[in-house]
Amino acid sequence: MHIDPTITTIWAEFSSTLQLVVKGLIIGIIVSAPMGPVGILCIQRTMHKGRTYGLVTGAGAALSDMIYALITGSGMALIMDFIERPEIIFWLKVVGSLLLLIFGLHTLLSNPIKVMRKPSGQKGTLFNNFVTSFLVTLSNPLIIFLFIALFAQLTFAVPENIFGVACGYLSIFGGAMLWWVGLTYVITRMRRSFGLRGMFVINRTVGIVVILVSVLYALSTVFKISLTFY
Repeated sequence: MHIDPTITTIWAEFSSTLQLVVKGLIIGIIVSAPMGPVGILCIQRTMHKGRTYGLVTGAGAALSDMIYALITGSGMALIMDFIERPEIIFWLKVVGSLLLLIFGLHTLLSNPIKVMRKPSGQKGTLFNNFVTSFLVTLSNPLIIFLFIALFAQLTFAVPENIFGVACGYLSIFGGAMLWWVGLTYVITRMRRSFGLRGMFVINRTVGIVVILVSVLYALSTVFKISLTFY
């Protein structure tokens, strides 16, 4: 049976874009999940000010994350011809797995209570809450190393067209927002029982998951096992 080449091309582009979106969602969730300063800030604002304030706090962090993702992607695009060599890709993935492992261990062993801030008595405007969380996240440029690790390990390559770029980076923002929507929902439903123990549980869980993922990526790279979202 003859298949129209146009249909084949459209399906290939759709499949490629879908994989890009899935990878972006995964990246957005992993980057947002650890209980750093913004995570604690989101929890505190959700508990003391309401879920809407928690959501705009997450949105500010997600926007900052997307900016750092754009910076990372632009830098990697400049050396794309160099990193397309199979041996370079192999070592990038190995190093990416190592960085993810370090990040997971740091998250697992860190104490989220140390970055807690005393809640302010004033709610402030939603815009003010958005801007403060945006600036807090933007003040940590080390997150670029996490993006480099994730981009390399997930082979997150954004096509050189406006639609591809929009899908790629908006999916990272979307993944981050999925995390903040889920987190604020849990906090709202468990407002009375969620406390310091809850923060520790989330942080430990995220750390363990990232460690397991880094080991899985390392094994798949070394033994050349293809994962479904590659």
